[in-house]
Amino acid sequence: MKMRTLLTNRHLFLIALFLSFFFLDKGYAQNERIKITGTVVDSEDKLPIPGVNIYEKGTKNGQSTNFDGIFTLELTNPNAILVFSYIGYQTKEIQLNGQTKLNVNLIQDTKKLDEVIVIGYGTSKKSDLTGSVASVSSEEILKRPVTNVAEALTGQIAGLKVTASEGAPDAEINIRVRGGGSLSQDASPLYIVDGFPVTSISDISPSNIETITVLKDASSTAIYGSRGAYGVILITTKSGTKGDKIEVSYNTFAGFNKIRKTLDINNSRDYVNWQYEYALLSNDLASFEDYLGTWSDINQYNNTPTTNWQDNIFGRTGIVQNHDLSVRGGSDKINYNFNYTHYDLKGIMVGSDYKRDNLSLRLKSKPNDKINLNYTVRYSNTEINGGGANEQNEKSTADSRMKHFIGYAPFDIDGVTSSSTDEDLASNLINPYITVEDNNRRQFRRNFNMLGGISWNITDELQLSTDFGIDYYKFSDYRFYGKSTYYVNNAPAVENQGMPALIFSNRDDKRFRNATTLNYDFKKLLGNNHNLKILLGGETINFTSNTLTNTIHAYPKFFSFENAINLTTQGVPFSTENYNLPEDKLLSFFGRINYDFKNKYLLTATYRADGSSKFLGKNRWGYFPSLAAAWKISEESFLQESKWLDLLKVRVSYGKAGNNNIPVGQTIQPFQSSVTSWINNVNSYWAASNVLANPDLKWETTTTQNLGIDFEVLNGRVSGTFDTYKNLTSDLLINFPIPGTGYNTQYRNMGEIQNKGIEATLNIDAVKNDKFNLNFAFNISLNKNSINSLGDLSDFGAASRWASTAIDNDFLVNVGQPIGLMYGFQNDGRYEVSDFDYSGGTYTLKSGIPNSSSVIGTTVVPGSMKIKDTNGDGVINLEDRTIIGNANPKHTGGFIINANYSNFDFSAGFNWSYGNDIYNATKIEHSTATPNGGQFRNLLTTMAEGTRWNNVDPATGSLVTDPTQLATLNENTTMWSPFSNYVFSDWAVEDGSFLRLNTITLGYSLPKDAIEKIGISRLRLYSTVSNVFVWTKYSGFDPEVSTRRQTPYTPGVDYSPYPKSRQVLLGLNLNF
Repeated sequence: MKMRTLLTNRHLFLIALFLSFFFLDKGYAQNERIKITGTVVDSEDKLPIPGVNIYEKGTKNGQSTNFDGIFTLELTNPNAILVFSYIGYQTKEIQLNGQTKLNVNLIQDTKKLDEVIVIGYGTSKKSDLTGSVASVSSEEILKRPVTNVAEALTGQIAGLKVTASEGAPDAEINIRVRGGGSLSQDASPLYIVDGFPVTSISDISPSNIETITVLKDASSTAIYGSRGAYGVILITTKSGTKGDKIEVSYNTFAGFNKIRKTLDINNSRDYVNWQYEYALLSNDLASFEDYLGTWSDINQYNNTPTTNWQDNIFGRTGIVQNHDLSVRGGSDKINYNFNYTHYDLKGIMVGSDYKRDNLSLRLKSKPNDKINLNYTVRYSNTEINGGGANEQNEKSTADSRMKHFIGYAPFDIDGVTSSSTDEDLASNLINPYITVEDNNRRQFRRNFNMLGGISWNITDELQLSTDFGIDYYKFSDYRFYGKSTYYVNNAPAVENQGMPALIFSNRDDKRFRNATTLNYDFKKLLGNNHNLKILLGGETINFTSNTLTNTIHAYPKFFSFENAINLTTQGVPFSTENYNLPEDKLLSFFGRINYDFKNKYLLTATYRADGSSKFLGKNRWGYFPSLAAAWKISEESFLQESKWLDLLKVRVSYGKAGNNNIPVGQTIQPFQSSVTSWINNVNSYWAASNVLANPDLKWETTTTQNLGIDFEVLNGRVSGTFDTYKNLTSDLLINFPIPGTGYNTQYRNMGEIQNKGIEATLNIDAVKNDKFNLNFAFNISLNKNSINSLGDLSDFGAASRWASTAIDNDFLVNVGQPIGLMYGFQNDGRYEVSDFDYSGGTYTLKSGIPNSSSVIGTTVVPGSMKIKDTNGDGVINLEDRTIIGNANPKHTGGFIINANYSNFDFSAGFNWSYGNDIYNATKIEHSTATPNGGQFRNLLTTMAEGTRWNNVDPATGSLVTDPTQLATLNENTTMWSPFSNYVFSDWAVEDGSFLRLNTITLGYSLPKDAIEKIGISRLRLYSTVSNVFVWTKYSGFDPEVSTRRQTPYTPGVDYSPYPKSRQVLLGLNLNF
């Protein structure tokens, strides 16, 4: 019994001991740390989201996702609640309930879709930016169909000015960030597409773009060093999605273009009246009577129809169509995006059309948790037909077509307007259709771009990435000159004159890039209050270019453009020029530090060193640092109770960026191919360049200071930015003329230029509910440009050369003044009869009245143009020229209205420019009848009968000499006589201010419940009108123009432009 009791007690003891260990084990288990792992992705495209903040609710225990959206978090409570937050997405809470592996989908917060911004070599939350950065999303691009990237940016971003030089399908697009910054070099920003630098974005399909980001200050652009001095535009194309479903989208639009405005020309009667007077003034009445009859016949022209050749050449209906197909899909291991776009435009000008095909494929692969692969290939093929309206890329200003479209006789004149005499009149009067045929052109642009990259997540905090890219660009240009062109009629060999010619060139560019970056995130080491990220990297870019140009003269006179292209052996070879540029190499090392404390105080520092083969020795390397800081005042405790304030951030930055945008080989004496240079009586294929070498060339440097404020209030309903900046560019790289040296120019570092200004944006969600939404977006930019130094010079002149040598320097580059100053005479009206003493049929200027004869090119008489004696020396000459215009606007901007009601959507985009002047050279040419070459040319209605000075007695048809009769005849006229040489005066300088309704779109989306039954996720129909109206005082075709841009010194000239058109489109967005 005792034994049994003892055993029983022993058993109870063992049981108690076992239970005590059991409960002890449970106690230890409750304190054991549990490892939670998972992945955070976007709920729509299933792509991973890096940088998501994850923390255990009620504690300070937290972590963030790595570059692949993966996280690991240790905690002790298996039932804890995890909070997932990331700007641009709705915050999500998940209770674990014992789970240790999570797959988290975050839903985009539609009111903050643009909060995640692409920056140099990475991404950032918009709220964490310390620099001046702006972006445009794919949603904004989709709202209004555009044909190129530049259109997508017009009026959208403060500090970004987008100008189309004219209305041609391939018109040059001028993009400037904060005024540019160079004096004589191209000040276009750096374009980066999916991490790869490109020279042009004109061949990128807008529908395949995910985001466009513009970096404006040096703290943002310094990471790109030498290439970021004039701003950076980053374009990210669309990528694939994760999940089993394949997404197919088809977007298309079609419509028509019509010329928006033509210039008013004289009718048939006014034309004949002036031709008669011109013949009398030229003392050659027979030339009039041979073709148009006598004075007694003039009344017969009263009812003669007037042909406006602008309508004939530019009046056709241009047809446009665009087709875009995208296929997106993928899985956890791989995703893809394929895109094909076809764009086809028949221009409003006869013989003008434009076609572009784009193909792209983007692949992303994740073979394991550590490795990410990406691959992108793009191909574009563009064909452009037509010579356009002006001679911007031609041999002579005399081959401008527009002057014939406006000045050609308004009705058929036997013996003058027939093709048999056009050859004799040559540059004076050519049938507009013949000028189109004889000035023809065909261009092909082919671009192949291949990118590849690999990133290795060595740890959750450390990532190593490398990528490479190859870009091939081929440009073929066929330029035909028919027998009526100035170029052909002045061919170097007399025996070839008057016979068609063809110039064709092929250019091949190759660019290779490799970049490697190392990223480290110190958050795990520093805790939740501190965030520190470091980026280190290196980059190399190699560029080569080769151009082969062949010139063939003396084709048979009847040859057309197609004949010349297909039968090149029927002409006589004139020259072959082969340009091989030395290899352009750039080697770079860079780094960036991003730090923030408690998400309140942010600091960004970058440093980049660039070594360029364009410079020698110690000048080869340029060093570009930047430093930026930001303070989120809204995160301070004293503002935490302010429910109306979402964000208030102050930014300040300082940095340097460089520019080496000069041709390769300027530090050594280059040679160029030439078949016309003779050395020792032997025809040489190589000759010294006409540009003198300068071994002392060094980097041009831009220093930027920026102060900015970002704000959001009322739960994001109102947001905006304000920036003030100052950019100082020193050691300007200028191609400086050096006459008398045996060379034309030499590149030098000389001078300093400054841009300073203010930018502001405002976004307002005026109405936001389930049925109706109304949003306003507004931006404005004020930029002031000035030249601080020109080295040893105080000023120099520049010539636009629209009139060849007939007009001397018409722009002035002056210290203390901006680029773009128009330099000419001040118009003082006209000479009246009272300005002269009359005796014996001769008019003599009265004493003290200056004589303008040396400027207008004819002896002054009553009715002649009068020039103001600005320097008061009593003599009218070139010394009386002064600054008469400024091409720089006082401010530019845009505003956009977006609205939707039920399934309807509406958007309207406006842009404006205020305070800039336009040099209307077209008005000068077509209001002037030069004594040599002005016969039979029509004029604008500014010189119509009853407006211009008249010297002809309407009763007798004779020249009036009597002072009283002449004064009475012209007492109601206001203009001078057009009989003079070309004169650039302030009469031709007009206010270029405008407000344009750029686009207006109305769309309707079919209800989802009606279309999902047939497998369609979205079906939207819309109509868009572009270039709806322009409110302006400018008398030309369009105030947004700059056609004479062979040199950056001469902006704002309007000469012979291809008119802009109004476009009407119907479109469809279809998603499966």
